[in-house]
Amino acid sequence: MLTNLFPNISMDDLWVATYETFYMTILALIGTAIIGLILGLLLFLTSKEGIWQNKYINLIVAAFVNIFRAIPFIILILLLFPFTDFLVGTIRGPNAALPALIIGSAPFYGRLVEIALKEVDKGVVEAAKSMGAKTSTIITKVLIPESMPALVSGITVTAIALIGYTAMAGVIGAGGLGNYAYYFGFQRRDFDVVFLCTIIIVIIVFIFQFIGDFITNKMDKR
Repeated sequence: MLTNLFPNISMDDLWVATYETFYMTILALIGTAIIGLILGLLLFLTSKEGIWQNKYINLIVAAFVNIFRAIPFIILILLLFPFTDFLVGTIRGPNAALPALIIGSAPFYGRLVEIALKEVDKGVVEAAKSMGAKTSTIITKVLIPESMPALVSGITVTAIALIGYTAMAGVIGAGGLGNYAYYFGFQRRDFDVVFLCTIIIVIIVFIFQFIGDFITNKMDKR
């Protein structure tokens, strides 16, 4: 039935492209969550009146975040070609896309983490300080648990942006549905391929959005 509606589709190639999109998105999302959380914590903790108040570190981290958020993703991939080749040994394929995906998304998530942490009731933090809690305890037992719904909501938004980034990365040979849509659809004027890849990407976005919203609603105690 599918081959009748989309005569130019190769099911084997489509499955591989879909798998590569999930592969890039999930691995990049893990890296983004870790690095973004660190960046967000540094922005929050070193800010004015923060536990580690330090304007110089805050300026450096903020500059890093702002610069990499400002660079268009397609240009960032090109800029990172030498670094990617050094790190992965190639500039093509799903693994080669991961450094750019993580570096492009982590600063974005870092800002969302900072915003989430700022929403935590300062009274709870002050109470933990007055009880002699260490900074590590405040981070792991107060800040992160209290901001968890917002953190999950932020990583959901980031995941959806990442799916779009994987499609852009595919245009320059990273694999995935973007690669399949461009090289086997657009360049060959087989627009049924482009259309089906678009449908699958939209479905993937809905899947991540549903999972993220479900987890957020379960965690939100309000």
